[in-house]
Amino acid sequence: RMRAMGSAVSISAAEIAAGIGSTILAVQILTPADPIGKTWQLIRQFRKQEKALTCNSNVNGGIDEYNRLHSSDEADERNANYKSLVNSYYDLATLFYEWGWGQSFHFAYRHPHEDFGESIRRHEHYLASKLGLSPTASNLKVLDVGCGIGGPMRNICKFTGADVTGLTLNQYQVDRGNELCEADPQLGTEKCRSVQGDFMKMPFKDSSYDAAYAIEATCHAPDRVGVYSEIYRVLKPGSIFACYEWCMTDAYDPKNEDHQRIKKQIEEGDGLPDICHTSDCLNALEKAGFEVLDARDMADDDYGASKGGKPWMLPLMPSWNPFTQRFQFNWFGYRMTNAFIYMLELLWLAPKGTVKTQRMLQQGAFGLSDGGITKTFTPMYLMVGRVPMNKKKDVRSIAEEKKEE
Repeated sequence: RMRAMGSAVSISAAEIAAGIGSTILAVQILTPADPIGKTWQLIRQFRKQEKALTCNSNVNGGIDEYNRLHSSDEADERNANYKSLVNSYYDLATLFYEWGWGQSFHFAYRHPHEDFGESIRRHEHYLASKLGLSPTASNLKVLDVGCGIGGPMRNICKFTGADVTGLTLNQYQVDRGNELCEADPQLGTEKCRSVQGDFMKMPFKDSSYDAAYAIEATCHAPDRVGVYSEIYRVLKPGSIFACYEWCMTDAYDPKNEDHQRIKKQIEEGDGLPDICHTSDCLNALEKAGFEVLDARDMADDDYGASKGGKPWMLPLMPSWNPFTQRFQFNWFGYRMTNAFIYMLELLWLAPKGTVKTQRMLQQGAFGLSDGGITKTFTPMYLMVGRVPMNKKKDVRSIAEEKKEE
């Protein structure tokens, strides 16, 4: 029992547990959060996870190898092993993302009176509006570069009517994404689907897509010119590519120890070899051959903060309100979440290594939150580029044609 300030008031462990249980029940009944349903879904997915791993034979080995790759301050080994790094990360993180965030793994600021789900869909629809699709978009083929489990792909498919293919390196995400597509009565994999592949060497023919987009995905590439060049290759002349990039901003000082800490936490907690500056990404887009139509940091947009609008990093900022998922980022919620995951491990409901995975993700969240507050980092650097009508073939295409001859 705990005694309060020397008074006769005391609280037992059973009373604490009852209070936590009552809070969870209240959230379940009074809000759309559905913590019980989502947790049950997480536990069911845990049972499938180790069978579907591509990075290692088990979760514990996967997180240990992932942490080893991030043990160095230099990005050379991570860039050289980016496929292993990204596969390890998404093998481990996808379950937690879907559990805590939903099917769209990205950020968005919120306008006044806009809820989280609405802001996510608006952010996706805005990017889709930059693709210049015609009213007859049902005849057009669109590529989602780094599609995750396909939340944006399904929303954009419904919004535009286009045929959308999502590309992801991670096989678990491919399987989960297609499972969700098939479960959607409006779609199915006939209208949108996920395929496995490396966006540094895509399994598609030249000039085979009418448009392409990437939402906080190409930040995983070891070379921005390389990934943008591949996107350029598979797009038809005149087609548009639009993306949201993760970048360090002009406010970032590489000599500032706190800024270094923020950058390192984001890289470690989010499966990134390195994080580029906004100018590096824009230069890479131009070097790949695109005509730049638009480029700006959307984190600087007016989202109505004085009237109740919310910044993109708000969901990651600590709160003592138990009715929000932000509760896990205060010191007590952090420990309680880790204790819950540890209990799942002890009961064999979660594979060994899950606690270490959760801690890694939480550290990334702390870095992202601080990056947003200090404005040293943005997850929404918008870039829109068009393939010239006189598009030239790249070196890879010419080499492959010579091989066929």
